[in-house]
Amino acid sequence: MKDKIVHKSAELFLEYGFKSVTMDFIASELAVSKKTIYDYFKNKAHLVEEVALFISGEIQQEIDAVMKFNFNPVQELFEIKRCVLKRLKDEKASPQFQMLKYYPEIYHNLRETQVCKMDECCSINLKRGITQGFYRKDLNEIFITRLYISGMLNLKNEELFKNTDLTPKQLYEEFLSYHLRSIVTPKGLETLKQIEITK
Repeated sequence: MKDKIVHKSAELFLEYGFKSVTMDFIASELAVSKKTIYDYFKNKAHLVEEVALFISGEIQQEIDAVMKFNFNPVQELFEIKRCVLKRLKDEKASPQFQMLKYYPEIYHNLRETQVCKMDECCSINLKRGITQGFYRKDLNEIFITRLYISGMLNLKNEELFKNTDLTPKQLYEEFLSYHLRSIVTPKGLETLKQIEITK
C-alpha cells in the first residue's frame, strides 16, 4: 500500500504541484481513508520527501540505462532529455519551484544528490565527446560541466523566467541546443542538425 500511495502522490504532485495537492485529495484519488495514508506517512512533508526520492531515483535509473546504450555523446544528451521531459508538464509553475518554496529543506537535500549525479553524467559525456571528436578539444571540462549544471538548475527558477511564454519543456529544449552549439565540432554540429530535423 505504501508504494501505491507514493506512486499516486507522485502523479498528482507532478500534475497539480506540491502545494495544491492535499492529503484529502490523495485519499480520495486512491479511494482510501486519510487515516490509511497517515499509517505510512506522519505528515504531508514526510510524503513529499518520499515522493521526491522516488521520482529522483526513477529518473536516475533511466539516465543510467541511457548511458549504457553507448549512443554518441550528442545523441546521448537528447536521450537523457527525453527521460527528464517525461516528468514535466507544460504548465509554467514547475513542481521543483513549488518544492523550493514550500519544502525548502527537502528541496536542498534532493538538490545535492541531483548535482552529484549531473556532475558525473556531464563529465563522462564531455570526455567521450572530446575523445570521439564531437566536442572541441580546447574546452575546459570543469568549467563546462559546472556551467551546464548551473544552467540546468536555474531552468527550474520560476522567478527568473516568469516574464517569458516558455514552458518548462521549451526551456529545456532551448538550453540543450544552446549548450551543444557552444561546444560541438563541425562533426558534432552535423550530428546535432540531423537529430533536430528528425525529433
